Amino acid sequence: MSMIKLAFLNFKNSFKNYLALILSLAFTVLVLYNFQNLIDSQAFEVLGTRNRDYIEMLVQMVSFVLCCFMFFFIWYSTNVFLTGRKKEIGIYVFMGLSNEKIGKMYLMETIFIGLSSLILGLALGALSAGLFQLILLAISDITVEIRFRPGIRPMAFTTAAYGIVYMIFVVKGYVNIVKSSVLSMVSASRQNEYVRQNRMILFVKTVVGVGILCQGYFLALREGRIEVMVNALGAVVLVTAGVYLLFGGLIPLVIQFLAGRKRFLYKKQRILWMNSVIFRMKKNYRTYAMVSVLMLCSVTALATGFAMKGRYEGIIQFESTYTFQLLTGNGDLDGKAREAIEKENRIVLSAQIPILSLDSSYINAEMQNNRYAILSFSRLKQLAQETGMKLETEELAEDEVIRLSHLILMSFITKKTGIQVKIGGKTYRQVMDTDAPYLGYLQESIDFYVVNDREYERLLAMGEEMYTYNYRVGDLEKFPQTRDSLDRMIEGLGEEAHTGRVAIDPENNELDWIKVLYSICIFMFLVFILASGSIMFMKLYNDAFEEKERYLVMRKMGFDRQILRKSVEAELMAAYGMTFVVMAVSSFFSVKALGKMMRMDLTAVNVVSVAAVLGILAVWYLLSVWAYERNVGMERY
Repeated sequence: MSMIKLAFLNFKNSFKNYLALILSLAFTVLVLYNFQNLIDSQAFEVLGTRNRDYIEMLVQMVSFVLCCFMFFFIWYSTNVFLTGRKKEIGIYVFMGLSNEKIGKMYLMETIFIGLSSLILGLALGALSAGLFQLILLAISDITVEIRFRPGIRPMAFTTAAYGIVYMIFVVKGYVNIVKSSVLSMVSASRQNEYVRQNRMILFVKTVVGVGILCQGYFLALREGRIEVMVNALGAVVLVTAGVYLLFGGLIPLVIQFLAGRKRFLYKKQRILWMNSVIFRMKKNYRTYAMVSVLMLCSVTALATGFAMKGRYEGIIQFESTYTFQLLTGNGDLDGKAREAIEKENRIVLSAQIPILSLDSSYINAEMQNNRYAILSFSRLKQLAQETGMKLETEELAEDEVIRLSHLILMSFITKKTGIQVKIGGKTYRQVMDTDAPYLGYLQESIDFYVVNDREYERLLAMGEEMYTYNYRVGDLEKFPQTRDSLDRMIEGLGEEAHTGRVAIDPENNELDWIKVLYSICIFMFLVFILASGSIMFMKLYNDAFEEKERYLVMRKMGFDRQILRKSVEAELMAAYGMTFVVMAVSSFFSVKALGKMMRMDLTAVNVVSVAAVLGILAVWYLLSVWAYERNVGMERY
């Protein structure tokens, strides 16, 4: 019998055992293909060149992340597959086959698995391409024409990316087999498994791991200016390393401590599964750490999606505070502006306030801008009352200022108070940085600082006092006519009036790419949580085969099936529970840091995200219990 035929028979006979691996790999192919097909679909052409370019850039970034994930996922899955097969491969050596021939058989068998996953993933991707676009656009709340057209370029890109990564690890496995000894292959499935770890080593890992994790949490919550980006990167690295050491040190130490307490061990049949968890931790803790980090990524991705949605709505609301704004040196223009607007529309909100325009040479701040203006505290408070906004601060001291900023998508600058600002040769202390839209869209192009009335009068001689007139209209359908009427009024004033106009078009879609971004975040949440569930399922699925003899012995000893079932449920609950608890604790800090950068309270989002992960994880847990019982032979008991 030829090697190809033998490999195909092995693949065919073990197809049920490979099904979880094939489906998991096919899922990664499906997601990567659909994101690439999104670029070729031309669905976003109607949103304009700028939006389309932003969206294409986002999709390519996500594709890069997916390729990185595919790399590590295939690395892990092929290692699990090879370890599970080494004992069987070792038996072929006793039958007279050389390592080279066995390696070729493994090579062809894994190629069959890879081809099955690729074909299945591309087929499902092509079938679901239209549905994927429909769901993405529905979440984004964007109305465009869906073009169902599976592309050749996305298929070629996905096939090339998957094929290159997959073949790297297939060849690695082949080399591993060729260089392995018979003894190592026969005993591979038991290596490093039933080993109780040294408590001193665990203690050292615990101290180092907890220290690194706490430092990562500290950096995540630390406020700052430019250094926040470095802190965020450091937090990611430290939390990942800390979680790894936590599963390699603290958790095994705690489990061994509990197992040493007889009152705990002999209750509720814990003795049937507790030692198995202890002995397997040395082999499995890397997998648990990887799953916990992936779940943390999924929670952060979902929280980012919700935050982006809220941020987008906030930016739109911020910019739409006023429909029209006039900036002029004329202090008596309100009557003419109202008359021009009310020819075509009705005014539902209006406010005016003088501002002091200062040259940038008079301002020395950490974040330099080309345009600065000073506001009087009492006049800003009056504007806030007229527009129904809040200004929750007491009268400013002579050395205090408030900065008016605008809403942006995300900012790494989280420190907002205690900053020194020099205005007109005098140093002030910034006591507040608010993004309340007191002056609407003007806050995006001008840096406004609020001082008390006496300081405003002192600074008048250094700049030019101008006036802003702000109006919101009630009928947005008549926006073009109202804008034209206002422009005619401004033209009638002449060039010497130096009057500028801002108009916020309600049909403007320049920020629609943000809506696609938060939709992508939700899909990334699904990718990460399904990946973490797949890894846990595959690991426990593989472990079940190695536990078959232990459960066979317990059955012969007369243990009831329900007791054994509870033992399986408790053992798997411990595995899933450890990863979930570590993720839930870490997510508090990651989402808190995200909230600081987004200037939002994301506590509710964090709770919802963790609950969503728990629900999906519960499904994976039930599937794992079913597969575990089946593989240890309990369905026949």
